[in-house]
Amino acid sequence: MTRKGYNYRFLNFLTALNVTFLLVSDFTGARIVSAFGVGVSVTVLYFPMTYLMGDIFTEVYGYAQSRRVIWISMACSVIGSAIAGAQLTVPVADFFVSDAAYRTVFSPSLLISAAGLFAFFAGDISNSYILAKLKILDRGKRLWSRFVLSTIVGEGVNTALFYGIALRGALPADLLVRGILVGWMAKVVVEVILLPVSYAAVGFLKRAEDVDHFDYDTNFNPFSVH
Repeated sequence: MTRKGYNYRFLNFLTALNVTFLLVSDFTGARIVSAFGVGVSVTVLYFPMTYLMGDIFTEVYGYAQSRRVIWISMACSVIGSAIAGAQLTVPVADFFVSDAAYRTVFSPSLLISAAGLFAFFAGDISNSYILAKLKILDRGKRLWSRFVLSTIVGEGVNTALFYGIALRGALPADLLVRGILVGWMAKVVVEVILLPVSYAAVGFLKRAEDVDHFDYDTNFNPFSVH
């Protein structure tokens, strides 16, 4: 069931939450931690939340709403990064001794920024598309299977693109591949661990919003903003 033009109560809040996780990931992605002896971005702990959010958007509100949130999140990411970079042009006070730390955090390379944005878009769109199609194919049954399968595809696309673009040449080929595999697995594991949360959130939203969208007549063009 879909209500066109219905003013959903929780959609704006969920959109803001998705933007929050993306922006935090943008500014902390350069921090490397160890996972199974392999260096991965600390964002493996919370960036998967954007995929959980994407699953919820698609499952409850439909692919078109999920695509809209993806575009909003990308726009906010670009604006946030531009502001964060621009503030570094303001002369620092003579007594402020932490400017170098701020410049390290808020001066990511153009390549890394572009790679992150492209990987987010491609991964999230893939995730949403796979989930929407699986929901139709399975007639809305086995929510866990489409959440996990769509995340495997989406996170795989995201991780491979980001590492392949941003870190190619910076890491030996074997470490690059290991980083992709470990980062990918870690993100999927987070999604699996959070399945009870996903089930609870989806059930609550479907009841509260009185909607359970099936994308039978949806335009799946990823570049449409309608």
